[in-house]
Amino acid sequence: MDKQLQFSGLWAVILGGSSGFGYATVQKLASHGMNIVVLYRETSAAAKKTVAALAKIADENPVTILPYNLNVLDTASRQNFIADFNAPDKTGKVKLLLHSVARGNLKPLVAAKGATGDQSLLTAEDIQMTSYAMANSLLDWARDLLQAGLFHADARVIGLTSEGAHKHWDAYAAVAIAKASLQSLITYMAVEFAPYGLKTNLIQAGITNTAALQKIPGSAKLVEIAETRNPLQRMTQPGDVANVIYLLCTDEAAWINGSHIHVDGGEHCR
Repeated sequence: MDKQLQFSGLWAVILGGSSGFGYATVQKLASHGMNIVVLYRETSAAAKKTVAALAKIADENPVTILPYNLNVLDTASRQNFIADFNAPDKTGKVKLLLHSVARGNLKPLVAAKGATGDQSLLTAEDIQMTSYAMANSLLDWARDLLQAGLFHADARVIGLTSEGAHKHWDAYAAVAIAKASLQSLITYMAVEFAPYGLKTNLIQAGITNTAALQKIPGSAKLVEIAETRNPLQRMTQPGDVANVIYLLCTDEAAWINGSHIHVDGGEHCR
């Protein structure tokens, strides 16, 4: 079989696919024949660029790419999308649900000692919003796709985490809490969704210089550390992560379920 067509007729649903890991995954899976739904939330101007970029990928590969500029955290938007995607003119099953949502509050827990003036501190509401965006929303999407009968009989669900989930990064507490929750959620989904053919895994990417990373206070220091700490002497790239997502979608990866997979060139070993 031509490897370029190995996923012909199958679909990926990527939550947060306009940049970073999600966009790299679009490029990778399209090159292997997988049709892709890309969901993202952007301004009209930014969305036009995203639609053009996705159309270019579709033109270069034998695939269909459907862009949806909507709020993936909104229940009505999610249900409307599923109703639209489940229409009779759409064929094929969802092989991959990738959760690549990067939306959270970046604030400290407490004011710096000796600081003067008002400081924006993390609230319980901030933690709740971030946890839903970067963790628990995956469960709603997986359950609704399953209920609609849209998953392939041997489907994959993949979440993304980072070292910041268990190591202090400045102003990263809300995201870290969300990622820790995601890790537990992945474990439970791996067990409870398995009877339906779903394999659920978590990828921990190395420090990657994405737009999401650049929003973190002190991100330049994280980049500097990663460049010297990695045993392979370079930073993780979005394409490195997309390559592993591709591998997890293959038939040979059908027995990988409930795993926490480091994709960082060994960075976590130091």
